[in-house]
Amino acid sequence: MTNWNEIHRLATTWVKEAGERIKASFSEELTIATKSHRNDLVTDMDKGTEQFLIGKIHDHFPSHRILSEEGFGDDFADVGGIIWVIDPIDGTMNFIHQQRNFAISIGVFHEGVGKVGMIYDVVHDEMYHTISGEGAYMNDTKLKPLTKGEVRDAIIGINATWVTSNKRIDPSYLAPLVKDARGTRSYGSAALEMAYVASGRLDAYISLRLAPWDYGGGMILINEVGGKTTNLKGEALMITPQTSVFVARPGVHEEILQQYLNSGNW
Repeated sequence: MTNWNEIHRLATTWVKEAGERIKASFSEELTIATKSHRNDLVTDMDKGTEQFLIGKIHDHFPSHRILSEEGFGDDFADVGGIIWVIDPIDGTMNFIHQQRNFAISIGVFHEGVGKVGMIYDVVHDEMYHTISGEGAYMNDTKLKPLTKGEVRDAIIGINATWVTSNKRIDPSYLAPLVKDARGTRSYGSAALEMAYVASGRLDAYISLRLAPWDYGGGMILINEVGGKTTNLKGEALMITPQTSVFVARPGVHEEILQQYLNSGNW
């Protein structure tokens, strides 16, 4: 049988070590490149951190497969067995410009079901983590189950891109939500915003397009505390490439889905 406690222990050790390596790089000059467009950035630290984590996983668990952002993982078309979903630095633009508001994200799945979730806010030394069925934590503090809420009392994580002119969505769909919510925030890291939903710092988070490494660790954390993790159609999140993501506390999720998202063509 798989020892999930051992996987969690080792992952925590490796992520903390990777975090120290990242912090040590703050005084160094980064090598920065672009990917799909000029604002889609990647650094030598993104690549080096991913290679470091993958090396550790392969050394200890050679039969496990890896899905990762920077392309050093495995190629596969199914979700069988144990899969690690890794984002070495989620929030690379923040990392480059601010040296804060970024995270290392890991989700470990078995046959497509989340088992270990981990999001590490490197600069603030906040480790959000869970073993499925054993509760979720921020460092050593257990996170409380998410209670039911309403949009009028909610802080929503949403990027201004989705309520201004863009190629993916008519901004009129989500503009009323921005007006009706108590407030909105955008931190520039999907992993951190999902960790904030899990811990109650945000009540919901919406994004039109994310990859599995962006939401893999976060969806496991949110599910563990009783939150809802779906796409904008209300369908459960899976380890599939490129999907919309909508996560929220109970009540808020249903209200947004029914009153703000049901008319959209997602």
